[in-house]
Amino acid sequence: MTTTGRLLSVVCAVAAFTATAHAQQPPLSAERGKYIFDAAGCYACHTEPGGPALAGGPALKTPFGTFYAPNITPDPEHGIGRWSDAEFARALREGVSPSGQHLYPVFPYTAYTKMSAQDVADLRAYLKTVPPSNKPSRPHELRFPFSIRATLAPWKWLYFTAGEYKQVPDKDMTWNRGAYIVEALTHCGECHTPRNAFGAVERDHWLSGARMPVGDLVAGNLTPDKSGLADWSAADIADLLATGDLPQGGTVGGEMGEVVRNSTSRLTPQDREAIAAYLKALPAQPTTVTKKAQ
Repeated sequence: MTTTGRLLSVVCAVAAFTATAHAQQPPLSAERGKYIFDAAGCYACHTEPGGPALAGGPALKTPFGTFYAPNITPDPEHGIGRWSDAEFARALREGVSPSGQHLYPVFPYTAYTKMSAQDVADLRAYLKTVPPSNKPSRPHELRFPFSIRATLAPWKWLYFTAGEYKQVPDKDMTWNRGAYIVEALTHCGECHTPRNAFGAVERDHWLSGARMPVGDLVAGNLTPDKSGLADWSAADIADLLATGDLPQGGTVGGEMGEVVRNSTSRLTPQDREAIAAYLKALPAQPTTVTKKAQ
């Protein structure tokens, strides 16, 4: 074979490999992205009541100050329209803005870091389709020293581990799907797990119930402890996620009611069942807070 022939063979082989690699990657899907969007609860945090969709959320009061979720519409000036796909993925999975600033973990990148690359890409594809809004994002109002973003570097070093969810080999597909949804997409641990004095989730008390940042409400214990879901069947859990109905009568309200309306009721029955299977398999943990549960 001549040198030219060998070169053409190499070029063809590389082209074939590249084409195969692209064929193995599912195309981006805004439709799948809408499902991820609903599961992740983006609407509630990033939309102020009565305001344009995703143009910035209501005040979230915490012991550190007041946070405001930003405009995430594709507006190039006030939204995320100028962000590259890589910058969007970095914000979700590493908690870093396009300008290189650390993001406050009130944005749950500590959970979203576990999202698959495909889900992140599909979510991005969907957000590109929503109507843009030129409403400026409202700056956070934080107490010193929490207003200094540089303090987030040591916080992340201590409390944040980046990385996609890894399947647990000795668990079945349903459990792993439920774990992925709970730990990554719906980020249940952000409300239902106690936090330490620095605002970090206490993994040793995973999903055992936690006091909400302001007020007397408590996000309930989701483990199968007697103070949690011990008396609930998996079907009870899946039904609540679909309808908001409590097994003992009544319905959930407040923030959990909003979660059901805007997020879990829009999941497939199979995904709600996977969540229930995961929660029922958790180690039982006693609740350490006693105020009115939500």
